[in-house]
Amino acid sequence: METLSYEKVINAPKQKIWDILWNPETYGEWTQFFSPGSVMKSDWEVGGKTYFLNAEGKGMVSTIDSLEQPNQIVFKHLGTLDQEGNEDMRSKEVMEWSGFFEKYILIDFDGRTKLHVEVQTEKNWRAHMDEGFTKGLEIIKSLAEGK
Repeated sequence: METLSYEKVINAPKQKIWDILWNPETYGEWTQFFSPGSVMKSDWEVGGKTYFLNAEGKGMVSTIDSLEQPNQIVFKHLGTLDQEGNEDMRSKEVMEWSGFFEKYILIDFDGRTKLHVEVQTEKNWRAHMDEGFTKGLEIIKSLAEGK
């Protein structure tokens, strides 16, 4: 496991960036580089259920470990969801990464906002994460700054 970090300074307030991150209309725009058609479904409860899904409805089962809107949110990944809606929280493959965190922290930065993202992942996913977050954070910046 390794922890990857990404940052982008954006000329917009934290709330606007938060809304772009988690609004269903914009979430799919910045996450398209991970998987086109991505959606997130959440009950927005600490300890509740959050699903990160691809266009086919498969994806990750997670929970919100900590939430302080619009300053930070920490997701804890727990398992996978197949196309039929079956959750896998106990297979050998899942147990290798279950408990990994994904953190989004928004910090006031000289009248702008620094968006800091940390994600724990297996080494073989590094290139995918690097591409997804590098391109995705550019989209968030563009949307937030109205470019």
